[in-house]
Amino acid sequence: MASSCSVIICAYTLDRWGDLRQAVDSIRRQTAVPGEIVVVCDHNPELLDRARAELPGCLVVPNSEERGLSGARNSGIAAASRDIVAFLDDDAVAEGTWLEALLRCYADDQVLGVGGAIVPIWINGRPAWFPGEFLWVVGCTYRGMPTYTASIRNLIGANMSFRRTVFSHVGGFRTGIGRVGKRPLGCEETELCIRVLQHYPDSVLLYEPTASVGHRVPASRSRVSYFWSRCYAEGLSKALVSRLVGADAGLSSERVYTFRTLPRGMLHGVFDALGGDLSGLSRSITIGAGLGATTAGYVVGIRAAKSMPAVPPPSVGLAAGGMPVLRLVAAGNREEPIRS
Repeated sequence: MASSCSVIICAYTLDRWGDLRQAVDSIRRQTAVPGEIVVVCDHNPELLDRARAELPGCLVVPNSEERGLSGARNSGIAAASRDIVAFLDDDAVAEGTWLEALLRCYADDQVLGVGGAIVPIWINGRPAWFPGEFLWVVGCTYRGMPTYTASIRNLIGANMSFRRTVFSHVGGFRTGIGRVGKRPLGCEETELCIRVLQHYPDSVLLYEPTASVGHRVPASRSRVSYFWSRCYAEGLSKALVSRLVGADAGLSSERVYTFRTLPRGMLHGVFDALGGDLSGLSRSITIGAGLGATTAGYVVGIRAAKSMPAVPPPSVGLAAGGMPVLRLVAAGNREEPIRS
């Protein structure tokens, strides 16, 4: 029996066609059968035609918004028709019980979103210098996140889900934040999650580690150059998020990460080196350098963000059941749903 869940997979390039096929196949093998699989092609007509021809049983739609991951996700939400909307990256593979583990958490009405563990699949092996505290650089669960079921501030995009009605009240993913093609920006899901918790202060976003996916890490993302650029871009993105939701909310988790998780990681690296693993010292140095690059991006981003107007989040049309399309407009210091 099909579950009341739409699984959305966004894709932008034919270079990852094989990965996309495997992502779709992993959803078809779930113990909880999805109600529908929505594949969104991001402004790539050739990819759209091929997906429609070679992915039978999937609802394949184009990104009807601005190019980029945020617009593609919003297009997927608009096309989805089930109560729960789950997102899987096109270069990720879900474990067989992934969807079942996510959906189980929604038995609690306070839970508005659920995400799970994201395990890196290193195509060329994990570099010895790469610290576990920075696995977010490659879109994976990093050291410092819970190892048990727990409420968290934000979910990670490669493995997340929400109640579909949330989008009718808080809007969709903001364009202008996050990845466009290979540009290594991010935080679009962070901004959305903070917005959800601000709108519903008694709600919960849950991390369920048994809802696990594997996420491919190609050789191009295993290089030092990508590490630095991704850290710097994260700082830029964090600055924009802080501008939109406030510094207290935008940096609440980052403070704990910076002052607790990273110092512990640096000490572990030193102890590893003293124990004979000389690469531990390089991991400690990388942690310090990664923090420096992220901070530099944040400082630059804050200066740029001051001149940016605070615009409302985008509206998302919901597909099924004749539900009204809602748009959000600024109303003093809050946002109100307005029928369009």
